Amino acid sequence: MYHSVGDCSDDPYLVTVTPDRLERQLEWLGRRGLTGVSMAALLAARGRGRGRGLVGLTFDDGYADFVEHALPRLRRRGFGATLFVLPGRLGGENAWDPLGPRKPLLTADGIRHAAAEGVEIGSHGLNHVDLTTADDLILKRETVESRAVLTELTGAPVDGFCYPYGTVDRRAVDAVRDAGYDYACAIDPGPLGGRLALPRVHIGQNDGAVRLFLKHRLHRLRRRPVEGL
Repeated sequence: MYHSVGDCSDDPYLVTVTPDRLERQLEWLGRRGLTGVSMAALLAARGRGRGRGLVGLTFDDGYADFVEHALPRLRRRGFGATLFVLPGRLGGENAWDPLGPRKPLLTADGIRHAAAEGVEIGSHGLNHVDLTTADDLILKRETVESRAVLTELTGAPVDGFCYPYGTVDRRAVDAVRDAGYDYACAIDPGPLGGRLALPRVHIGQNDGAVRLFLKHRLHRLRRRPVEGL
């Protein structure tokens, strides 16, 4: 799980990695025979029993720096990724973060460019709202409307959802299922499981070779296995 790729000198939420750090992290994967892929590709491969050696790479929030810094590095290695974006904030900024610098978000053209380069586009909701505290109307808008907008914007199905802040409960899972998504990513979904509450590992600026090794080895011990995958 990545977020922004750029200057991390002012990064109170630890959501940014520098382009050089991302480069080294991708190199680390490659040296170990691991290939970064989109979540859709990973789930499809695992469903066929062929997921060995594949790592799902996700980038949350849809920061504009993805196209400038992350996409070229992914392309050079032949890696795929999933980009979870906020169609209610196209061309806006990370206004949900009260601290730290304002970071620009992708425009509609930026999202279409990423999609044209083979990046899977998923929904992060419309406006980065905690679904566990949203009322029924907002919950439906964040899940159903965001999918409809992105489908029209990209001209392709939108199968993946990512819970803002990583927070998820049964009500949010049910709303995502009702909206027609095939899978959804959380961080640590606790007692929830299945394709609509997939666990992920946060990757940050301080994750060098040793920390990456430990996170890779310990992920299955710290997170419950997902049934059927």
